[in-house]
Amino acid sequence: MKAGDGMPMTQGRSGGLVESRSIDVVPDEERHGTAFSQFTLWVGANLQITAVVTGALAVVLGATAFWAVIGLLAGNLLGGSVMALHSAQGPRLGLPQMISSRAQFGVRGAVVPLVLAVFMFIGCTASGTVLAGEAVGELTHLGPVAGILIFTVVTAVAAAVGYRLIHFLGRLAGVVCGVAFVYLGVRLLQHDDMGTVLADHSFALPAFLLAVSLSASWQLSFGPYVADYSRYLPRSTSARATFGWTLAGTALGAQWSMAFGALAAAAAGEAFVGHEVTYVVSLGGAGLMAAVLYFVIALGKLTVTVLNTYGAFMSTVTSVTGMRRRGAVPHRLSPRGRVGYIAAIIVAGAALALAGRGDFLNTFSTFLLIVLAFFTPWSAVNLADYYLVAKERYDIPALNDPDGRYGSWRAPALVSYGVGLVVQLPFMATDLFTGPFVAPLGGADISWIVGLTLPGVLYWFLARRERHRIPDRMIYPVDVVPAQAPQGATEVPA
Repeated sequence: MKAGDGMPMTQGRSGGLVESRSIDVVPDEERHGTAFSQFTLWVGANLQITAVVTGALAVVLGATAFWAVIGLLAGNLLGGSVMALHSAQGPRLGLPQMISSRAQFGVRGAVVPLVLAVFMFIGCTASGTVLAGEAVGELTHLGPVAGILIFTVVTAVAAAVGYRLIHFLGRLAGVVCGVAFVYLGVRLLQHDDMGTVLADHSFALPAFLLAVSLSASWQLSFGPYVADYSRYLPRSTSARATFGWTLAGTALGAQWSMAFGALAAAAAGEAFVGHEVTYVVSLGGAGLMAAVLYFVIALGKLTVTVLNTYGAFMSTVTSVTGMRRRGAVPHRLSPRGRVGYIAAIIVAGAALALAGRGDFLNTFSTFLLIVLAFFTPWSAVNLADYYLVAKERYDIPALNDPDGRYGSWRAPALVSYGVGLVVQLPFMATDLFTGPFVAPLGGADISWIVGLTLPGVLYWFLARRERHRIPDRMIYPVDVVPAQAPQGATEVPA
């Protein structure tokens, strides 16, 4: 197998199947693959049942099928573009996504978004496990509870193996689930009159914006870990190629799934809502075909649930090491430590899945919108710093030193992030809270637009004056020397 096909030849210096690196920089000699690997991974991660449910929610919550599909496409392109900008950081830094937050928030201040990221990943793991457990339970005839437990064990093993297996699962899911979704789309067309379903062009701005928000939040929720899966790409990989293939994969996969969900919900109504897995399987057929579709659902969910578990693992390790003394960040996490972190995360996700499987659809819609509120300001701060303030120049060793260039806590990022959370509240519409500006806007929720713009502008204004923290070129650890990158960068004078 060639290195350029997206599959690692080795995984860490040991060359074994199990990944040996965690939050340390990936050296040049361990880099491999091409930017196209991001397309195959993100197509596979989005061709799955939870994306179908997300698309269905746009119709369930008031949009017509016609405008739901258009709104979902707009959200996937907008949110996917933000997500792909994070992905482009991976080859340049060679680091997991969230550790770069230390450059903005400080080595210890980064724990604020990191803790929220861990909760988000565990919540996404739990929501995916509900649907996958139902599929596994039907496939094995053991019931949903046993299905959840079986799925949990398989997810834990895959996450522990790490990067190599994750990319393999993405490619496998992209092919298998892609074929299945084409088949299901044909069956949906045969089963219902899509011309009638799409004939209603009545437009309601609040419902349309909700559809945009649902798909945008879906894409933005990938932001805190997307670079985890591009960090092994060669440092010479074009940022434009990484951005383009990531956006193409995530937007295509998500829109494919969500459009199917919106059309199915509009056509089937109550037969679909609350019975998403069984409806999809019954649409495809019975007997062997039903078993195949249950397997497809489980495979699609396995791919993205492993991503969430792996992301939670990286964020947890980053949080723990950030609160330790200077120089305490391990270059290698022991296999026992890796398994321990992943076991704790997966047990928490399984417990939430078992507790919350009764009212999945309403719980999941509220969860998606709350996730959006917490991570749009983080994305704004991270991207403004990387592309506009630091201009892709970081002192990577200083990311581990609370007494170094970035310090323990950085006020510009913490203030901007806090303001970003607060300014969204008046524009937010969820089951838990509805802001005062929602009614004048006809019930539309535009909080994510506010949260994605204002914090970035505020951070740029506050942080651009701190020139002393910006090196004139990227600085790498002494033992991780890029082939053509000089060390000991000269700092820009304060």
